[in-house]
Amino acid sequence: MQAPLKFDIYKQHCPGRLFFERLADKWVLLILYVLMHQPLHFNLLKKNIEGISPKVLSQKLKMLERDGFISRHVQAGSPIRVEYQLTALGRDVSQTAYQLKDWSETNIKQVLAAQQYYDAQHN
Repeated sequence: MQAPLKFDIYKQHCPGRLFFERLADKWVLLILYVLMHQPLHFNLLKKNIEGISPKVLSQKLKMLERDGFISRHVQAGSPIRVEYQLTALGRDVSQTAYQLKDWSETNIKQVLAAQQYYDAQHN
């Protein structure tokens, strides 16, 4: 019987670092948060996430699908529509994304004040 794999994110080649690389991306966090509420088509995702380009959205969706966070469903019709939704793994990580979103909206004033104070002291 094989011992379970152990990961240590402080080690340079630990695959667990992939999670941090993915989650540290603002677009990934926003996509996960938007999909937390309901499955959406590409254009509705783009509409809900101001500032994201179609190219970046497409890249991030492919990455999230590859990592197992979202699933892609093609709906027959004319035109063909593609819907994206969170997987169980995606729903789990989206809770973390929501906590970060909530924290940032609650605490951004303090961060901005700290930046202003720092800039005033160092300029």
